[in-house]
Parts: sequence; C-alpha cells; structure tokens
Amino acid sequence: MQEKVLKNKKHGMLVLLLILALYIAGILGAVFSDEAGDPWSGLVFAISVVWLAVGWIFLFGLKVLKPQEALVLTLFGKYIGTLKGEGFYYVNPFCASVNPAAKTRLSQSGDVDGGASKPILVASAGQAGKTAEAASQKISLKIMTLNNNRQKINDCLGNPVEIGIAVMWRVVDTAKAVFTVDNYKEYLSLQCDSALRNIVRIYPYDVAPNVDTTGDGIADEGSLRGSSEIVASRIRDEIQAKVAEAGLEIIEARITYLAYAPEIAAVMLQRQQASAIIDARKMIVDGAVGMVELALERLSQNHTVELDEERKAAMVSNLLVVLCGNHDAQPVVNSGSLY
Repeated sequence: MQEKVLKNKKHGMLVLLLILALYIAGILGAVFSDEAGDPWSGLVFAISVVWLAVGWIFLFGLKVLKPQEALVLTLFGKYIGTLKGEGFYYVNPFCASVNPAAKTRLSQSGDVDGGASKPILVASAGQAGKTAEAASQKISLKIMTLNNNRQKINDCLGNPVEIGIAVMWRVVDTAKAVFTVDNYKEYLSLQCDSALRNIVRIYPYDVAPNVDTTGDGIADEGSLRGSSEIVASRIRDEIQAKVAEAGLEIIEARITYLAYAPEIAAVMLQRQQASAIIDARKMIVDGAVGMVELALERLSQNHTVELDEERKAAMVSNLLVVLCGNHDAQPVVNSGSLY
C-alpha cells in the first residue's frame, strides 16, 4: 500500500461560501416562487425545497487540518488518498476517514488521559457528535514519546533486571500505518517489548568476564549499565526493523530505568559492597606495605637503630596492624630496653 497525498483540495472556504449562497438562494426561491402567472414557479419551488432538504450533505466534505495532522480517506471501502498539512479542504462528502488507533491510549505524549474516558457535553447529538468522531480520526504526524512499562528480563547471566525505555517515534506513511497493521500504536508497543527483551538478553547487568555482546566471538566489556548508549542504539535499530512496514520511524530510544529485580537486589548490593570493600582493602594494604618498606629503609640508611630479622618481622607486623586496622591502635609504651 503506497501513500497518495491529495493535492489541490484546499477549496474549503470557497465551497462553504458557495453552499451558503445556494442556501440563501433556495430560501428566496421557496418564498417568492409562488407568484401567480409565472410558469417556472413550480419548478423553482421544487428545486429550492429539494436543495434545502439535502444540501447539508455537502457540508460533510469540508475538512479542517492543523499543522502536523493527516487524514486518511476511503470512498466506499477504497483508499483514495491522504490529506496532509494545515488548511481548509473539500473532498467528496461520501468519503470516510479511517484511523484504527484513534481510541487507543498508551503511556505516551498525546495520550495523557491513560485511557480514561471523559464525558463530553454537546448541544446536538447529531452534527456535534459526528464532528467529534471525525476529529478523532486524524493522525498526528508529530514526534511522539512512548514510555513503555518496566519489564523484568533476565540478562545474559540469568540475573533478573527491571528495565524501562522511552521511544521517540512518528508516522511517516499514513497508508501503511492504517492499512498494513490492525492498530499501529499497539503494534509499536508490542515491538518495543520484543526488541527490548531480545537486546537485554545479550548483555550482563555489569561487566562480566568471558561475555561476548557483539557477536564477533571475542569477549568484551559491554554491559547494560556501562554501555547504555550502545544498548539504546541497538534497541532503536531492532524496533525500526520491525515497524518500518507499518509506516513508522523510530527517531531515538533511551533507557529510562535500570535496576536489579527486587528479589535479588539485596544480594547484588551486598556483592557490590563486598567488591568495594575488597578494592579498598587492597589499596590500604598496598599503601601500608609501601610505608613499612619506607620506614625500614630510612631506619637502615640513618643507622638510627640496628634490628635483627626477628625484630624487623615484629616491627613489620605491628606497623601493618596499625596501618590496616579499622580502628585507631592503642599503643603500649615500653619504658625498658629494646631487647
């Protein structure tokens, strides 16, 4: 299905003025056509009455579009074209506008009511109701933001993580969006969920050894937390490949939420804390060993005190206890001799 943009249809104001003029002429013809002696009075009266009775049908051909709006039109089930761009249009009054996703509400811009239906007070249940229904059939060409629900997905190591994404998208081919899929909004949401699962299962939450995330057979340091830009780009490409046939363009995809699932969050937090403690202890030990070496070297160079190997070992042990301990050391002062 190829999109056909209807051009040279911006005659709405001219047709509206013409219809109003014909209505005025019809009223005048119905009122003054009963003059005696006029052989055409009966015909003029009949034409005026018929026009006043059915002339309002042509008003349904008037279409008003705002910027970045489109209207897909069918005539007796056949696709005849799409109106795009702001303007006052006039088309065949028997044309019907089609938008199967008009009543679909997602967690996205433009659908902020979340599916809640609000009562609308109308003066006339006829023309006003039809006008509201026709307005709902318009397709927005603006850039929309879809905030998909958070999903619980296992990463490549089997750890459950919760992740949410925001997808910026827009309709680029109205014919494909309306006629290729049943509901392009629901189709987009489903493809976002599927692409998110496919990509997240490739990566670990954090950097892990012997994990290949690029598919080249070589282990790398890719992770959901550290490679968020790359992960988002792959998610965007995955979604675009699926929704191109529906006439949609994915502009950008971003990770909005990323965390371990609640059932393992506490364990993973302890693991991260243990890793941080080990790294800190390693740094403390390295510094303490350097300080001990420096102290022994300075004592040996200045001949401050001569220590045998046993006393050096005791001094090293005491210094390491003092430097590596969690609490301040309580010194014991030896007031006697060294030996």
